[in-house]
Amino acid sequence: MTTAARYQVCTRCVMDTTDTAIWFDQTGLCRYCVHYDEKLRATVESAQKGGRQHELEALVGRIKAAGAGKAYDCIVGVSGGVDSSYVALQAIQLGLRPLAVHFDSGWNSELAVSNVEGIVSKLDLDLYTDVVDWREMRDLQLAFLRSSVANSDTPTDHAFPAVAYRQASKYGIRYILSGSNLATESILPKSWGYNSADAVQLKAIHRRFGSRRLKSYPVMGILRRYFWYQRVRRIQTVKFLNFMPYVKTDAKKAISEKLGWRDYGGKHHESVFTRYFQGYYLPTKFGFDKRRAHLSSLINADQISRDQALEELEMEPYDASLKADDHKFIAKKLGISTDELDALVRSARKDYKEYPNQEWLFDLLLRVRSRLSCKNGTRH
Repeated sequence: MTTAARYQVCTRCVMDTTDTAIWFDQTGLCRYCVHYDEKLRATVESAQKGGRQHELEALVGRIKAAGAGKAYDCIVGVSGGVDSSYVALQAIQLGLRPLAVHFDSGWNSELAVSNVEGIVSKLDLDLYTDVVDWREMRDLQLAFLRSSVANSDTPTDHAFPAVAYRQASKYGIRYILSGSNLATESILPKSWGYNSADAVQLKAIHRRFGSRRLKSYPVMGILRRYFWYQRVRRIQTVKFLNFMPYVKTDAKKAISEKLGWRDYGGKHHESVFTRYFQGYYLPTKFGFDKRRAHLSSLINADQISRDQALEELEMEPYDASLKADDHKFIAKKLGISTDELDALVRSARKDYKEYPNQEWLFDLLLRVRSRLSCKNGTRH
């Protein structure tokens, strides 16, 4: 194992030394490819070949049994993106009765709204939408930008699961079906951000840089998430796509044909802020491109070639004119000038560790869960 002292790119994927925690083995493979081969490849390949079908059928049976006599047997969070849309489609095709849940952060693109409406309409789903008080969301979003941490998209990322757990608890639903998956999202460098579930950090940053009390914004602390919801209410979040063949291009084709879904042109571009955040804010302020992680995950899953990934990285993250429009739109929506937004983008960056956090507790829970999984012989 070697830590790179100069710029280096993995010999298999496209992860590079813009991830300050990366290391490479003697063949030039990065830590993520090594981990994928040792820990994840067998699970992903088994699912892609249909080898987890019996596990999927057993899971669906448990979901149906737990939801018997209730209005719904599971929750599906719908953002309008590929993964969540495909989860909704598969849930219906497998005979489940999901309640669709959506968090309206105020940043939805018009296309995202259209895609969510199409999913709900075509699949005949009941939809619960949590519409945040924009005054609170704006204050929190500005607080994160002023904090200068890498993960300034935390206000949206934190709220979505909180809303899903609330609705599951309300209806006595035991299962939340997540679109998170190993085939297309196996790589997420810790040096590129921080855990959006950390309510201690969220509240600390808001106290320091915000000015409005969070009354309706759905904050979910670690005890509520892991003790109340998961232990007391016995609500499980299931990475549904890990149990079935999941190829991104095939999924896009299926939801386009069956749900009238339209492509955004980029991962998580259903949100105007996330599009700007990943395509401009992070590369400009922090010097890394999250497309490298997305593309590298697809390379390891044999869904694209390294040459295809490199070719995509040669292109701008998104259209320059759209970026300029987004810059003006975001500044106006946040109630600041474009010059102020420019100043926030170019201000000195900060590490998340400079603010109060519960990383130690999350790490402890992760180690405990890992040991329990090994003991029980469970897989992703």
